[in-house]
Amino acid sequence: MQLLHIDSAITGEQSVSRQLTARTVAAWQASHPGTTVQYLDLAAQAPSHLSAESLGFRTGQAAATDAERRENALSEALVSQFLAADVVVIGAPLYNFTIPSQLKAWIDRIAQTGRTFKYTDKGPVGLATGKTVIVASSRGGMYSTSEGGQAMEHQESYLKVVLGFFGITDVRFVRAEGVGMGPDAKAAALASAELDLTAHTNVAANQARVSQAA
Repeated sequence: MQLLHIDSAITGEQSVSRQLTARTVAAWQASHPGTTVQYLDLAAQAPSHLSAESLGFRTGQAAATDAERRENALSEALVSQFLAADVVVIGAPLYNFTIPSQLKAWIDRIAQTGRTFKYTDKGPVGLATGKTVIVASSRGGMYSTSEGGQAMEHQESYLKVVLGFFGITDVRFVRAEGVGMGPDAKAAALASAELDLTAHTNVAANQARVSQAA
C-alpha cells in the first residue's frame, strides 16, 4: 500500500495541521504495516499557479518552449504521484476561510481531464476511484457548530466537492477546531482530533463512504 503525505501549512513547527498529519501517518503505518510513504511539502515545493505556460494538460497543446516543457513535466509528476497512492493524507489549515493557495495550486495541477476525471454525455465522471483521503483540518475558530460558521467555511466543504469530483468517496476528516481560542480550547481541539485520527486510521482503506463533518 502506498500513502502520499501532503503538508501545506506555512507555519512550520507551529503548525497544528502538520502535527496532525504526522500523527495520522504514524498511526496509519502502525495499523497497516508495510505501508510505504511519499512526502510532499507544498509550503517548500509549491507548484506555480496555473499560467499560459502550464496549461498544456488542459488545452491539449504540445509544449513549444522549455518553460512549457518544465511545467508539463511538473504537472505529470504530480498527477502520477497522486494516482499511484492508495491513501492520501492532506494537511489543510483554514486560511481566510479556505485552504492555502499552495494546496489549491496542487489541486489545479492534478485536476486533469482523462487522468482524474472525464466528461461524458451524462456529465463528469471521476477517474481517481478506490482511494482513501484523510484530511487533517485545523481552524483557529469554531465553524462546525453554527449555520453562520458553516456558511463561512470553504475548506472542508471545498475538499469534499473536489475530491468527490475526482471519484473519491472515502474522505475522512481529522479536525482540530478552535485552536486559536486559548490554551484550553486548543488542548480540547487536539484531544478531539486524536480521537478522530485513531478511529480513521484503524479502518481499512478504500471504504465506499464519505465521512460527514460533525
